[in-house]
This record gives sequence, C-alpha cells and structure tokens, in this order.
Amino acid sequence: MAGGPPFSLGVETHSGLDALVRAIRAEEDGKALRKDLAKNMREALKPGAQQAKDSIMAMVSLNGATPALRTSIARKIRPEVKLGGRWSGARVKAFKTKNIRNFPNAPKRTNRASGWRHPVWGNRENWVTQRGKLEWFDRAFQGREGIYKQAVEQAMEDMARRIADRTR
Repeated sequence: MAGGPPFSLGVETHSGLDALVRAIRAEEDGKALRKDLAKNMREALKPGAQQAKDSIMAMVSLNGATPALRTSIARKIRPEVKLGGRWSGARVKAFKTKNIRNFPNAPKRTNRASGWRHPVWGNRENWVTQRGKLEWFDRAFQGREGIYKQAVEQAMEDMARRIADRTR
C-alpha cells in the first residue's frame, strides 16, 4: 500500500486467527465467510476509531485555517482487518493525509511531543515549531486495549462457532 499508515494500534497475529483463516479457506464459500469475519472484526474496533477521532477533534485550533487539519486527520482514522498474507490481524490506523497543506504525516506529527516545523506563511526564511495535542491517538486507547482485543476475539470465536455448526 503506497503511503501506509504513520502508526497504528491493533491486535497482532493471533495463533487462533491463523487457524481460523485456514478453516475458512477450507469451507466451500470461504470468501463469504472471510468477508463476514472481516466485517465483524472491523465493527468491533469502530468504537476505538471513534475515540481516536474525538480525541483529534478536541485539539485546539487557533487560526481556523482551511482545509481543516483536525477534520482531515479524523477522516483518515479507521479500523482495518487483514486476513492471511504476511500479517493477519485487526487494528485502528490513522492513514496519511495526502494533499492537505503539503502535510501528509499530519497524524503522526500532531501526536508527538516534539511537534513539527514549518515555514511561516508567506515567508520561506522564518520557520516555527508547532505542537499538536500530545499523544491524542495513544491516549484514545489507553486502558481500553483489552476491551477491543476481547471484542475482536469474540468475532473470531463467533465465526469459529459458525463454521463448527456447519460441520454438524
């Protein structure tokens, strides 16, 4: 994927997930089962994505410049599920913000303590350091990682139960 995510939080490869993906592939309509599993895992992570969106929207904006940076970042936050391949799992990602003020790394830069440097508008010789909301992405999930992991694992268990019921 070109211009991948600057950072993410997710449930990494799980031994049960790999076995579940193999079982789905063995099913006659494995494609539909995989699609349903991915959908259910994304649904489990939607509240986390919304928390991250709410967190970036709470960042202070002094000048109200357009296009709105916070809104652009919030639009690029979404849950992602991959089944099979090099990586299997579910995560919430903040994708790069292409074509927004020549600032594709906005999600990553607004999250870090050191901020980012940019030239003063209309004057290429003077540069300033600007800071966003410290760890807005990380703090959105703080203390809730277990809830999201459990929700994703529940989606996996539901699919495993669905497959087991078909064999009976």
